Amino acid sequence: MRTIKLAQPGAASLDRRGNLYVADEQDNIHQYGADGQALNVYSPPQPGHTAQIEAWNTAKILVFYDDRQQIVLLDRFLAPLTEVRLPDFIDGQIRAATLAPDDRLWLFNESDLTLRQFDPTPQRLTLSTPLDLIIGRSRPDFRFLRQYQNNLYLVDRTSGIFVFDNLGNYRKKLPFTGLTTIGFRGDELYYLTDSTVHFFHLYTFTERTLALAAAPVRQVLFGEQYAYVLTAGSILVYKM
Repeated sequence: MRTIKLAQPGAASLDRRGNLYVADEQDNIHQYGADGQALNVYSPPQPGHTAQIEAWNTAKILVFYDDRQQIVLLDRFLAPLTEVRLPDFIDGQIRAATLAPDDRLWLFNESDLTLRQFDPTPQRLTLSTPLDLIIGRSRPDFRFLRQYQNNLYLVDRTSGIFVFDNLGNYRKKLPFTGLTTIGFRGDELYYLTDSTVHFFHLYTFTERTLALAAAPVRQVLFGEQYAYVLTAGSILVYKM
């Protein structure tokens, strides 16, 4: 349908309206309509590496800067709402962060291997789940965190996807390795490996695949009507 020229697209996310949010090589956040039309741009006042964008919440978009350990919340027009400087509340290095439906923040602390929940309104930690016994003797490489349909998914590139309930209690692990990010569409979890998209049904546990013709693909996102394929210099928009 459309090719969007964007050098080195990075972290990306979709909201419930189908809008696409993508960070560029200067860590500006670009907002596009579902069909790929440019809408807004957020330029951070200070440099920082955009590790994750989470836009599924209809009212707020989370931007996590891992190098300066900061979370910025934007409204749906990319205007800043609030900032959270994580070292003011947590000792250690936060590796992944996401926004829960109730506006609380889920944080993975790599230093002590704990999953923490933070409420930004009273600015206090509310839940903590230690992961050292769950992980065991493995050397994890955690990359991504996302809450979806009352479950929390923590992606470990080494061993798979750790699944927790919405209170941070460990449930199971999905054996999908080598991943840096995952996505969800309906009742399916999807991920990209070697230019092939794998769809895993969360309840029937069935799997299906979709081969991509576009060369080298960095990331894919699926909305209700459109799919977005991120390459090194562009975003390809396809009609579903």
